[in-house]
Amino acid sequence: MMDVKEIREYLPHRYPFLLVDRVLELEVGESIVAIKNVTVNEPFFNGHFPDHPVMPGVLIVEAMAQAAGILGFKTMDKKPQDGSIYYFVGADDLRFKRPVVPGDQLRLEARKISERRGIWKFDVRATVDGDVVSTATILCADRKV
Repeated sequence: MMDVKEIREYLPHRYPFLLVDRVLELEVGESIVAIKNVTVNEPFFNGHFPDHPVMPGVLIVEAMAQAAGILGFKTMDKKPQDGSIYYFVGADDLRFKRPVVPGDQLRLEARKISERRGIWKFDVRATVDGDVVSTATILCADRKV
């Protein structure tokens, strides 16, 4: 399990773009389960359907990619402070099944599929209360900065 203090060691993102609040499960080299608590105070709700607030789909994908990024960094035994950055570089078979609204707890799951020459492929999904919100296959690239 990882709290937000430890998560900040593995992700370079900061408010308002840090989209992982806690890691519940982590099997290095295999999989991760993390959460994002969605509150009405999120800055994007002011402009994204303000009368019917819905979390933007691109931020749901970013949250899934950040969970995968933590898994990748932990698997490589690297941190951003070591001069490595982990870019989200692509998504295949992306689907959205239901909206995410204030008060939801987004459960983020990522499973490593493969890695070749610094390009990692993950099967990711986001759920709320057991209902699938989004699924995709994403690609991340480990690069030096």
